Amino acid sequence: MIGVITFPGSNGDHDALHSLIDDIGAPAEYVDYRQTDLARYDAFVLPGGFSYGDALRCGAIARFAPVMAPLAEFAERGGPILGICNGFQVLTEAHLLPGALLRNETLKFHCFWTHIKIEQLDNAWTAGCKAGEILRLPVAHGEGAFFADDDTLDQLEANGQIVARYCEPDGTITPGANANGSARSIAAVSNRQGNVLGLMPHPERATNELVGGADGVKIMSSALNFLNVAV
Repeated sequence: MIGVITFPGSNGDHDALHSLIDDIGAPAEYVDYRQTDLARYDAFVLPGGFSYGDALRCGAIARFAPVMAPLAEFAERGGPILGICNGFQVLTEAHLLPGALLRNETLKFHCFWTHIKIEQLDNAWTAGCKAGEILRLPVAHGEGAFFADDDTLDQLEANGQIVARYCEPDGTITPGANANGSARSIAAVSNRQGNVLGLMPHPERATNELVGGADGVKIMSSALNFLNVAV
């Protein structure tokens, strides 16, 4: 069973649940932010939205929700966790992922389709992709600029934790493709073990051609691997 954690202010939880159940075919259900018994779940998705109204900082209050302590234990045991947009922000605030997400360089809310280049497959959520593969996914964020100090960024590079970068449709990494101003064009990072992934674009909103694209299937369908279900 895949758990989609809902915080007050989440709005991507509906998209994530629909994507998993209807487009991917994985058993999934909501997990309330006050829940502390996570024993029945095989993986978790922290969805997009505005947890606690993005008060203080994005994800800063959700980091203290009751569900987060057992989630951290789940992560430490190697359990797969995907944080999308606001979920990414929550995971950085909870120190389950490195770095932080800052205001977009434009100081505007971004809501459009973008391209990312998959660079690392040695993690729980991009095993269904190919190295160098280009995915077209939508973004919807005001604080999507990934930031870390240079030493941390160098460590992420050396450890293979930079999973995807913003790119042009042909895969070229350019400043223009990095609209939010993320350090080194980073769109997704993993923890050192590779079981926790934070991704700023929304794969759960791109799992059906009826909504404009289905490249997100390659990430969301990884949920089936955790259930030993054949794709």
